Amino acid sequence: MSDPLTISVVIVSRHRPDALRRCLRGVAQLRYPAFEVVVVADPQGLAMLRGLPQAAQIKQVAFDQANISAARNLGLAQAAGRVVAFIDDDSVPEPLWLTHLAAAFADPQVTAAGGFVRGRNGISFQSRAASVDCTGGETALQVDPDRITVLTARPGLGIKTEGTNMAIRRGVLARIGGFDPRYRFFLDETDLNLRLAEIGAQTAIVPPAEVHHGFAASARRRDDRVPRDLAEIGASWAVFLVRHCPEDRCAAVWAEIRAGERTRALTHMVAGRLEPRDVRRLLAGLDAGFAEGARRNPEPMPSLPAPAAPFLSYPVRADARSLVFAGRFWRRRPLRRAARAAAAAGNVATVIRLSPTALYHQLRFTPDGIWEQSGGLFGRSDRDQPVFTLWRFSSRIRAEIARVARQRGLGGSSRAAQPADGKVP
Repeated sequence: MSDPLTISVVIVSRHRPDALRRCLRGVAQLRYPAFEVVVVADPQGLAMLRGLPQAAQIKQVAFDQANISAARNLGLAQAAGRVVAFIDDDSVPEPLWLTHLAAAFADPQVTAAGGFVRGRNGISFQSRAASVDCTGGETALQVDPDRITVLTARPGLGIKTEGTNMAIRRGVLARIGGFDPRYRFFLDETDLNLRLAEIGAQTAIVPPAEVHHGFAASARRRDDRVPRDLAEIGASWAVFLVRHCPEDRCAAVWAEIRAGERTRALTHMVAGRLEPRDVRRLLAGLDAGFAEGARRNPEPMPSLPAPAAPFLSYPVRADARSLVFAGRFWRRRPLRRAARAAAAAGNVATVIRLSPTALYHQLRFTPDGIWEQSGGLFGRSDRDQPVFTLWRFSSRIRAEIARVARQRGLGGSSRAAQPADGKVP
């Protein structure tokens, strides 16, 4: 049997140590046998990291500038895996994330791969499969949710991979110079998608390779996604359009983008989340950023060197199990207590807690490493389900386990029969 594909997981974090800690808690539950972790962070994030038990098993890179492309390139320089996977600090991967991504690279023609991203409620999809064109416009793609779909990009039309859930062969990414540092926070992966398209790269869409993305607060947006500053968005759009969009279309495309940002700002204002003066300030910043971005001259992007350090394999417990603790809503305390003990022992612990209602389901990954799902026995989890469905408790638990089995390792022999109240190994 051949050795598993080595994968480097790169996480960039700045001024969000709590989000980074939670992300690393999720990364520690990955069940892939051959991965390393590279963290590029500010002093505050690295100080937090050094206090973790697994700090010695993590490559650490100090960087405290508001430039995600430059930070990712620093992580890439340390990455010694044959494939480099990227995830944001305000995200958490499902335990079999890397296992599913690695399967795509069994095809030697596949250059990049990306999975689906779930949003803040842990159920709805934030992004799935899409293509991206020379204007930055995205078009949804229909793919089979039960298998890997390999798509071939062509110049001017790339296959979209989200920056918080993408993996690329290190050799190819290094050869094209990594990420363009002119994109300091926005459109960096979209630019990469179109640069890969220029070389006819094949990208795999891997639906069960899931990541949960929470949109943590930053200097550019609040945690409710209300913008604080649009200058860097404007600057990135200028860089992108000059690089990829035909010159005779740039003005019209920019006008449409600006109108969209104005509409979003006005929507927040009508909802009471912004004041009129905030809208004026944001749009002025957007325009100033666009003008500044247009002056960012392209710099040489030479091939990146071989990794600076050898592969540092992250420890994975071979005997770890995926467990489900299911019960009625009034048993939340004993369920959480049992799940916390299981997670502390290195297992993947899922709590499913149901009330006798039709409440929509929500899923969150707690700071102590538990996947906690709550909602009504008769309510919907996937948002395309009926608003109300009559269920038996045991049948509903089995259905919810089946819904996440591929992502969380609950298939096959890892799952026994479901009792009415209790633990499922």
